[in-house]
Amino acid sequence: MRVYLDTLGCRLNEAESAAWARQLRNAGQQVVADPAQADVCVLNSCAVTAEAARKSRQRLRRLHRDHPQAHLVAAGCYVTMAENKVAALPGVALTLDNRQKAQLVPEILRRWGDFSARLVAGEPQATHTRAFLKVQDGCNNRCTYCIVRVLRGDERSVPIHEVVAQVNRLRAAGYQEVVLTGVHLGAYGHERGETIHDLVVALLADTDLPRLRLSSLEPWDLPAHFFDLWAESRGRLLPHLHLPLQSGCDRTLRRMGRHTTRREFAELLAAARAAIADLTVTTDIIVGFPGETEEEFAASLAFVGEMAFGHVHVFPYSAREGTPASLLPDQVPVAVKKERAQAMREAAKADKAAHLARFVGQTRAVLWERETVDDAGRSRWRGLTDNYLRVETMFHAAVLRNRIIPTYLLASDGTKLIGSPLVPAIP
Repeated sequence: MRVYLDTLGCRLNEAESAAWARQLRNAGQQVVADPAQADVCVLNSCAVTAEAARKSRQRLRRLHRDHPQAHLVAAGCYVTMAENKVAALPGVALTLDNRQKAQLVPEILRRWGDFSARLVAGEPQATHTRAFLKVQDGCNNRCTYCIVRVLRGDERSVPIHEVVAQVNRLRAAGYQEVVLTGVHLGAYGHERGETIHDLVVALLADTDLPRLRLSSLEPWDLPAHFFDLWAESRGRLLPHLHLPLQSGCDRTLRRMGRHTTRREFAELLAAARAAIADLTVTTDIIVGFPGETEEEFAASLAFVGEMAFGHVHVFPYSAREGTPASLLPDQVPVAVKKERAQAMREAAKADKAAHLARFVGQTRAVLWERETVDDAGRSRWRGLTDNYLRVETMFHAAVLRNRIIPTYLLASDGTKLIGSPLVPAIP
């Protein structure tokens, strides 16, 4: 059986889809990159915004229209929010909400697979250079704008010994980097009296993984001693933090139900940057939240500029039915939200360019991921530095995939760096 996996939304969805791919291969099935070749097409859907829900519907319709030969499976957050609507879409043969996701592969095998195939333990095949690994799900926060808490349920975590075992299996399969993901990663292990700090310590001690990266961490989850982990890791814990701010205005943050203030966030960033050399900090910002005045937006815009983020994901506020924010007065007009999103993106673009320019002339370790070949057969490679900067080579003949190589950073175009790998490579 040939299965095509499509994913919308967050890193957690990517981690789940990657786990399905590993399960399918271990069961003797083929995961294909082209849906035209598939017997089954799976969409791991998203519903964090109205636009994400629209894209999920659109993607399902397109998959069925373009590949009617394939059984179509819809899973994830959009299914959890509107399962009846999804099931009624043309061609949808199976729906699984977030509570049923763990049964996706067994259910596909039961319905359409080789009945002699069984899920077996084994080493996953390293089809990518980085693995996204879900270690936590659910959220107990009460951010007033967020539907994810409703769709994902309460916080729960994978036990430390199981995470260590999974990372060791990924390492044995050839992965160079693992990215730990979760809905509320900073709350990892709270239900068992454990912490994300405990998990990182165990992974550094009990695996030989070269690169460990953390995905999104809420700023109020991190104790002062947390940043000591980077020095203790001797370069294995990567100098990149994604800390969602959502607004740079205290009044807006209070309406959002966020457990931080501008001052607390600024102090956290200062402590992180003092402890972690060459740190890249990325963030999320919502513009046009209900009640956001011009003054409040200006305050948010100015604060984001002061923080000098390496990258900012900007989202116009999207009202989600079932959230407190959808009932707040003074909803901001769509046209105003678009204008503010554009202004925030332009400011963030300049900050990103300045952050990239800081590293021109340095040599940094790059994990090379993808090759593109032009019409003349010349290769360019793309990869990531340890501190999460995109790098592209000029034309390069060597095979770089899945190799960590010291790379001289020649120039920046404002969105990525141009690098020259220094061979021989680090094995």
